[in-house]
Amino acid sequence: MQTDLRQDELAEILAPFAGKKGTVIPILQKVQERFGYISRESLAVISRFLGISESELFGVITFYAQFRLKPTGKHMVMVCRGTACHVRGGSRIKTEVEKTLGIRAGDTTPDMEYSLETIACIGACALAPTMVIDKNTYGEMTTKKVGEILGDGRKQG
Repeated sequence: MQTDLRQDELAEILAPFAGKKGTVIPILQKVQERFGYISRESLAVISRFLGISESELFGVITFYAQFRLKPTGKHMVMVCRGTACHVRGGSRIKTEVEKTLGIRAGDTTPDMEYSLETIACIGACALAPTMVIDKNTYGEMTTKKVGEILGDGRKQG
């Protein structure tokens, strides 16, 4: 039943793009916006719709950092790895977030609550080191602040 529902939603997303050229990126963006990632099933449907091979479509998806092939958690945690953050201890912040959530960068917690990513630069260098959770930016981070923000109860022994 879930598959049927997803097929219906995919058809609804694809319909406005019928017969138009240059729609690969906008289609992928719409699918990811709706589902949170691009599933194997979606990839196959989009491939057929566009008349291109799945491997060609996969190449586009993996080329652009904005696209995800795995579901993400309810909350996205991003730790800055830019120069200012790196110099001011950003790697310690990343390590503490990994320890607190029990996952590595690029992964999602088993309960699907949190996903952890690193980002080249958040653009808040004066507040380094920084991290973002959903749309909230946290500056002048310390390992103690990680626990306070994410909750010490998340710590995985």
